[in-house]
Amino acid sequence: MSLPPAAAWRLVEAHEGFETVLFRQEGDVVRLEGYSAGVEEGMAWGFRYELEVDAAWATRSARISSGGGRKLRLEGDGAGGWLVDGRPAPHLDGVLDVDLEGSACTNCLPIRRLAPAVGERIEAPAAYVRAGDLRVERLAQSYLRLDSGRYDYESPDHGFRAVLVYDDHGLVVDYPGIAVRVL
Repeated sequence: MSLPPAAAWRLVEAHEGFETVLFRQEGDVVRLEGYSAGVEEGMAWGFRYELEVDAAWATRSARISSGGGRKLRLEGDGAGGWLVDGRPAPHLDGVLDVDLEGSACTNCLPIRRLAPAVGERIEAPAAYVRAGDLRVERLAQSYLRLDSGRYDYESPDHGFRAVLVYDDHGLVVDYPGIAVRVL
């Protein structure tokens, strides 16, 4: 699955804002360099991110900096072990993806990594990074592939369920209540 050079989403309903990302292939590593900014419940937030994924699309590193000057670094070993700002993070054991609040792009990671068959449900827990304070939590989530581009997504931790629509690049086109792809 190839990637376009860039993608962008308008954030809707849950947050009002915008996300942009540039994709760079460097050997077996893919870099996702993006920025997301929004307003939620009267509070503005913004963060810049750089994610690196390996050839299997497991997240190997994430560098995130917020508009408030906070910086966060996550390092994954590709087998489910994590360091958060250089310290072991056992609450993330077994996780292979990073999911950024306020980012539709990061929902491509488990889909590209696991490529489930139609009718297959995958469990894809993630290291979830909060947009406002860059707090890192474990997020339970699953994807049931309905057909070539639609997935029944569920995040029981947030009481959220929706059918996400993906394009041929494995990128979210429509994330009901969260984002709509514009580029």
